[in-house]
Amino acid sequence: MESSKRIILAVALSALILIGFNFFLSPDRHKAVEAQNTAPAPAAVVPPAPPVSASPVEEADDHQEHRLKVVSSDVQGSFNLRGARFDDLELIRYRETIAKDSPLVRLLDKAGSEKANYLVIGWENAAGFTTRLPNEQSLWKVDGTQTSLTPETPVTLYWDNGAGVRFIIHLAQDRHYMMSVQQEVENHSGQPVSVYPFQRVQRDYLPEETGSFVAYEGPIAVMNGKLADEGYKSLRTDGNGPGHVSWTDSGKGGWGGITDKYWLTAIGADASSNVRAQYSYLPEGHGAYRVTFTSQEPQVIQDGARLGQGSHLFAGAKEPGLLRYYGRKLNLPRFDDSIDFGWFSFLTKPILFLLHWLYAHIGNFGLALMVMTLMVKIVLFPLASKAAQSAARMRLIAPKVTEIREKYKSDPMTMNQKVMALYKEEKINPAGGCLPMLIQAPIFFCLYKMLNLSIDERHAPFFGWIKDLSVPDPTNLFNLFGLLPFDPTHIFSFLHLSVWGAALGITFWLLQKHSMVSMDPAQARIMQFMPIVYVFVMSSFPAGLLVYYTWNNVLTFLQQHYIERRTSLPVPLGSRKGKAPRKGGAAKKKGP
Repeated sequence: MESSKRIILAVALSALILIGFNFFLSPDRHKAVEAQNTAPAPAAVVPPAPPVSASPVEEADDHQEHRLKVVSSDVQGSFNLRGARFDDLELIRYRETIAKDSPLVRLLDKAGSEKANYLVIGWENAAGFTTRLPNEQSLWKVDGTQTSLTPETPVTLYWDNGAGVRFIIHLAQDRHYMMSVQQEVENHSGQPVSVYPFQRVQRDYLPEETGSFVAYEGPIAVMNGKLADEGYKSLRTDGNGPGHVSWTDSGKGGWGGITDKYWLTAIGADASSNVRAQYSYLPEGHGAYRVTFTSQEPQVIQDGARLGQGSHLFAGAKEPGLLRYYGRKLNLPRFDDSIDFGWFSFLTKPILFLLHWLYAHIGNFGLALMVMTLMVKIVLFPLASKAAQSAARMRLIAPKVTEIREKYKSDPMTMNQKVMALYKEEKINPAGGCLPMLIQAPIFFCLYKMLNLSIDERHAPFFGWIKDLSVPDPTNLFNLFGLLPFDPTHIFSFLHLSVWGAALGITFWLLQKHSMVSMDPAQARIMQFMPIVYVFVMSSFPAGLLVYYTWNNVLTFLQQHYIERRTSLPVPLGSRKGKAPRKGGAAKKKGP
């Protein structure tokens, strides 16, 4: 009973400590973001509209590009004035590879390009109305002489339909990845106008990497507090009707877009707006994946009136602290869930934030990972101690168990009875180490998942030849660690035995050497090959995972060694008359 209470107490304390980091050690480089007014509200940037022209505005018949430059501390690109599309954006702090001259990560690209990915702002007519609306060929004009959209210089765009209706877009870029949008319609046509403002994320290609069981990639949205991640395949197969809509939901506020492993392109609805979100797929050409937010009720603009609606466009890196800030500041529910924290998000989130905090203070991601692993080991020590003590006691009586099995191998029933009687006499529960291990398993799975999600690990160097912890260790024994000019993995993918992979295999062998003592001989022979399997299977894993597993195995080995030296049997083998128990091993036998 007492031991059960200790386990429950240890679990509660572990959870409190880990979850506490979520509130008290929230990262990050964005501590001062709020003071910088990172994301101004759309309504805050509403300069007077230009006077409405009564004459039609002719669309340019050339195909020349007209663009508004977009610049902030973290992005550079341009807004396409033809069609009101945000289709050109590079992330200043992220490159494609670790090479110094590597191109910047391009997140948005125009329609017709190889990886077309862009955001569209527009309107649709309500039923029964035929107002001439701006389309993908409409050329918007900048109000004033500004040529750049920056955090200090918001911009107003306008387009006149030639019939007394002017469409206006106010844009405000923050210091990082968020653009605030205010769409307005000014009506001087002499009759009412009824329209639905909309914003759309569109991707005209299918990425090579479409996610895994560890990290979701694809269309994503949160409406009414519920997360909808349907996947690219669902958009292609579940679409129905003329719009090929595969999913839709309505509510007040919310957000949605397309997420990649490290990047996100999304629309955030104003918290007070009633909107309808939907996923759709257009099969024409290479196929287009769309996530669209449309006003749920039409805006009716009477003659002489002006009406608008706000929204937000996000295009940038999935930095946990910044996502949390935007979610809180702009009322975007669960915005940080664009990072796939999984079922155990209550554990994964604080672990990820703790790692980010350590990385910010230590400066080396690999060292931060090792420190965090040590901290987790210390927090989970009571549980690990319980499991290790049970395993150590099983090893102490292993010789006696082997003796019983040999003696009664022709009588399995008697053999099992004698073994269970020995367990009972020595007060050992054969399953005593299972519960602590089951409790620890989700935590270590969260650690594994977190290493696959952390943008801090991307292009983060360690020491020596490890220049990027997010890719496999480049060394390989089969080409003499690069001395021979060929790559054996082109012949067979498992022909990759890296230095860190070998180190991992050695640590697995050390741990196995301890656990095999109490195994059945046949099982032990099979398990002898497991370290070799681990080496060849896991050498292709990202180097960060190998560093984590190797360091974790070293800590586990030291922990087990420490616990074993302090472990003894309640009733020493060979003595049943109160003889003092021996620590660290079984008492000497005096008889069978």
